[in-house]
Amino acid sequence: MDSRDDMKYGDENSSPTNEITVARHDRAVWETRETYGPAGFRGLFSNYYVSLCAAFATLGGLLFGYDQGVVSVILVMPQFLDRFPRVAEGASGAGFWKGLLTAMIELGALIGALNAGYFADLLSRKFSLFIAVCVFALGSALQTGSVDYAMLTVARFIGGLGIGMLSTVAPLYISEISPPETRGALLVLEEFAIVTGIVIAFWITYGTQYISSEWSWRLPFLLQLVPGIVLAAGVFMLPFSPRWLVSKNRDEEALSTLSKLRRVSKDDLRVQQEWIDIRAEVAFQSEANQEKHPKLYSNGTPSRLRLEIAQWLDCFKTGCRRRTHVGVVLMFFQQFVGINALIYYSPTLFQTMGLDHSMQLIMSGVLNVAQLVGVSTSIWTMDALGRRPLLLGGSIIMTISHIIIAILVGKFSNNWPAHRSEGWTSVAFLFVYMLGFGASWGPVPWAMPSEIFPSSLRAKGVALSTCSNWLNNFIIGLITPPLVENTGYGAYVFFAVFCLLSLVWTYFFVPETNGRTLEQMDHVFKDVSSSADEERRQRAEERIAGGLDLHIAS
Repeated sequence: MDSRDDMKYGDENSSPTNEITVARHDRAVWETRETYGPAGFRGLFSNYYVSLCAAFATLGGLLFGYDQGVVSVILVMPQFLDRFPRVAEGASGAGFWKGLLTAMIELGALIGALNAGYFADLLSRKFSLFIAVCVFALGSALQTGSVDYAMLTVARFIGGLGIGMLSTVAPLYISEISPPETRGALLVLEEFAIVTGIVIAFWITYGTQYISSEWSWRLPFLLQLVPGIVLAAGVFMLPFSPRWLVSKNRDEEALSTLSKLRRVSKDDLRVQQEWIDIRAEVAFQSEANQEKHPKLYSNGTPSRLRLEIAQWLDCFKTGCRRRTHVGVVLMFFQQFVGINALIYYSPTLFQTMGLDHSMQLIMSGVLNVAQLVGVSTSIWTMDALGRRPLLLGGSIIMTISHIIIAILVGKFSNNWPAHRSEGWTSVAFLFVYMLGFGASWGPVPWAMPSEIFPSSLRAKGVALSTCSNWLNNFIIGLITPPLVENTGYGAYVFFAVFCLLSLVWTYFFVPETNGRTLEQMDHVFKDVSSSADEERRQRAEERIAGGLDLHIAS
């Protein structure tokens, strides 16, 4: 039986422990501490306030998914192709221009994500969400009013800047407000919102394609402003991240925010314990930074620019290098297992399997729904099974699916009408792939980077990981059209190889973070660099705990 089945947790008025438990191990929190409620999906209802805050923050993910999904049908609308003939089938270089238009949003998002770390540390996580939405709204307005290819391409780049910031800050914010026992389920909401946005966008554009005027494609671009306006208006009601507050020496405000998020009093020892963990981690990281960069601190307050550059470089040094590797490569494989190739170009892929135009669009929409179903399962499995099992299982399912599709397309694509059953078998395994991806490599790479980095480098580490997503998304957007056009089944072989590589890499390099506090990640990654660091952390814990009884769990 899972140890979580027998774990004890208090209600709003109970706190039976009388000591602070400091975790110096990599075991799940429910093994040594009293939690705020049940783990995983059930815990979302006992921590309803933090669940509402997380769900609201994921409106940014909805915008991101909507903008991704809106393109797949628009690219084949006659009304759109009349305005932008450069991307029409048969035009000179159409594959390249279509790929560039699709990929410009990823290029903008790459730059937006890179800047998000700076703004998230400087202005707070929640105000960074507001800035991101404003930039996204500008891009959406310009896309709606585009009159030529150049204007549309620039508009998508600007919209991408906002999406890149949103895709970095939203999971960062969610991870920092969540209790460890439900953090996985709450972070899944980001991917759930992304896929929901893709599904909504697809079916809206499927309906608007029957509008005879240019509003067939302008209206879908315009509608994405609606959730953006809601997020911009409501972001001021979100609480600050307690970890960001502590980093700004606003300790008492952080305690009040934790109490509000957990729906218990400030005197509750679970809140006191979490508060001490956060403050000790921030104090430890601050002292470690001063020791690593003594010249920057020699005159008291360091230069912000010089410290900013030094901390970006710290992400690639001992103590954080392994975490950066995991975050960046997770996002690399999320793209190179082939998901966005299927989302962007699914109508074209279904055409290679012998489906007519109407059925191509319908099956593309159903394919996105299949991914949503897969993601829905991970709201439960992320905390019930853990991150590693999901990644490993997903890699196996996707590899098998790609290989089977490649064989069928390679053997029968020259005459699909005579091999209808084989064509539908290919379609079936596309659905298997989407279910497998949605349950594993969809949510986990968005969840883990926001969990694994130390407090002083978390915003920058998440930004680097997200940049990896967008850079590789950009590459996939560019290479998929010629890959599909020129190789046929070779596209599936290409992605199958990367699915297999993701399995091997995950087995050797990805640790389990399920149920661990953000402050335990030094022990999860086993990258505490020296006994001096351990002693420094212990001194910080004892100093901050004050007169409270301190119990060491190791």
